[in-house]
Amino acid sequence: MLHINDLTYRIEGRMLFDQATFHLPPKCKMGLVGRNGTGKSTLFRLIRGDIHPEGGDTTLRKGARVGWVAQEAPSGDESLISVVLDADLERAALLTEAETATDPHRIAEIQIRLADIDAHTAEARAGSILSGLGFTAEEQLRACREFSGGWRMRVALAATLFAEPDVLLLDEPTNYLDLEGVMWLQTYLKSFPGAVLVISHDRDLLNGSMQRIAHLKDGKINIFEGGYDDFEKALAERQRLQVKMADKQDAERKHLQAFVDRFKAKASKAKQAQSRVKRLEKMQPVATMVSDPVAPFLFPAPKKAMAPPIVRIEEVDAGYAPGKPVLRNVNLRIDPDDRIGILGRNGAGKSTLAKLLCDKLIPLSGHMRHHKKLEIAYFAQHQIDGLHADTSAYQHVIDLMPDATEAQRRGRLARFGLPRDRQETPAGSLSGGEKARLMFNLITFHGPHLLILDEPTNHLDIDSRSALIMALNEYEGAVILISHDRHLIESSVDRLWLVANGSVTAYDEDIETYRQSFSGRPARAAKREKKELPQDDKSVKRRNLAARRDELKPLRAESTRWAKEADRLRGILDVIDRGLATPGLYKKDPKAAKDLQMKRAKAVELIDAAESKWMAAEEKLEAARAG
Repeated sequence: MLHINDLTYRIEGRMLFDQATFHLPPKCKMGLVGRNGTGKSTLFRLIRGDIHPEGGDTTLRKGARVGWVAQEAPSGDESLISVVLDADLERAALLTEAETATDPHRIAEIQIRLADIDAHTAEARAGSILSGLGFTAEEQLRACREFSGGWRMRVALAATLFAEPDVLLLDEPTNYLDLEGVMWLQTYLKSFPGAVLVISHDRDLLNGSMQRIAHLKDGKINIFEGGYDDFEKALAERQRLQVKMADKQDAERKHLQAFVDRFKAKASKAKQAQSRVKRLEKMQPVATMVSDPVAPFLFPAPKKAMAPPIVRIEEVDAGYAPGKPVLRNVNLRIDPDDRIGILGRNGAGKSTLAKLLCDKLIPLSGHMRHHKKLEIAYFAQHQIDGLHADTSAYQHVIDLMPDATEAQRRGRLARFGLPRDRQETPAGSLSGGEKARLMFNLITFHGPHLLILDEPTNHLDIDSRSALIMALNEYEGAVILISHDRHLIESSVDRLWLVANGSVTAYDEDIETYRQSFSGRPARAAKREKKELPQDDKSVKRRNLAARRDELKPLRAESTRWAKEADRLRGILDVIDRGLATPGLYKKDPKAAKDLQMKRAKAVELIDAAESKWMAAEEKLEAARAG
């Protein structure tokens, strides 16, 4: 269906594709994965013909139709259902011609073709797609302009799916969907009649809908059978075998070189030595796929522990206008070690609840109490857009670290995954993932007691999402998580709240049962039995995670202590170096210069010792995490 042959393309001198080749068969469902910035979206532009490669080509089967979600969301007076129906250009053209055609033969041809493409079921199919993406029957008849940008992007996705192209290209389709929409899309793509190529960082979508994974790295595309979990296992095995082959080759190379060194001067062995020299010259090194570790997220622990509950909400109505509550009679409690995931359709009030919890929304009625010194960190997508576009990441942290040295500030940013060469880049020019990392750094700087995350993964690749999961599980405060990423929720939270019908209630089932509840199919009893866990005030899972955090706590504290000590000593070293740089110091006061040199040597010695202890503590912590 689609062939990519020896594709070569550079952008601003950087090689994105280096003779890359792969094939998308008809009806195949393939996920395209790779780190942010490797060129996934650029590949889609090459396939569509928006840009042209330096070498190689992209070839589609003759007559094949390619579909993708347009960047420009529909926004006119047309109803949602009309926009979706109009996406089937052939059906629309046939219906228009049928109104004016007079030739009996042509009329017959039109009606036969309309029957062939199931035109009579079009409205039902379009309505089903819109319903799956979260639109009620009433909303489907409303004009596009009445909806926000995110909802209109859903309409654009619905139109693309309804058109049923031969090749469907989707670039992060889950970014503007809620959890229900993501689960519906996963099911829909499995039965989609054409070929599908999806750029996605959603592990569950890749596992549940994709038959193959295309991995883009270092300008090459490698194909793996199965979903994302299968890809991870196969990639790890391939790396292991390649490292083994490289080690074997190194041993052979050393053996050949030893023979040459020993016998090259002997006439009787000269021929054999020369033969081995040629063999060494022809030996191509084995290219190993080295694992590329991702920078971690580091959420500082709360500076002072608080007694439970840290937040209590009693009979609260919340909304944006008096007399018009979005949420009614809310009664909730949050403890210092809570890990809570928020479920609910878009528009149900999840973000309203998040704003209520972080004091960005005043209750319309009822009581909300929390500790006076409670520190809350709130992450939402609009905050990323609110970063000062002309201000660098380094400048953003100066206000938070006014007394710190430059080295300490830069070290803080580097630990959050912003390397030195990106720290002076204006925030507006950072990638989405880099902006998210900067925002995480800023909001958690003072060690919050409660971390509220509203869709934190939209700009993060899969490896960064895994790093976020690890950070959340190691964080010692409470977490409230709103996300369409099912894997993130299942890996990070201990219990669930459901926002629906204007209320917030505890949800005692699991995500799979929740999925079954809105898909209209009953959950299997065996599935429920498997998920049932003995309960008291806290679930077994929650207690296990809490115990795990307690186990790692002293190791993290040891690592943090030596990292801070090294930073402190580097600050002293900076002061000494500035003193030594004083003009004329060695002539005016040689004794003071000598004292400073001795202090500098001692500071360097202490820094080396602190860094060694920090590295040892980090190794112990990593070993405990892996254990």
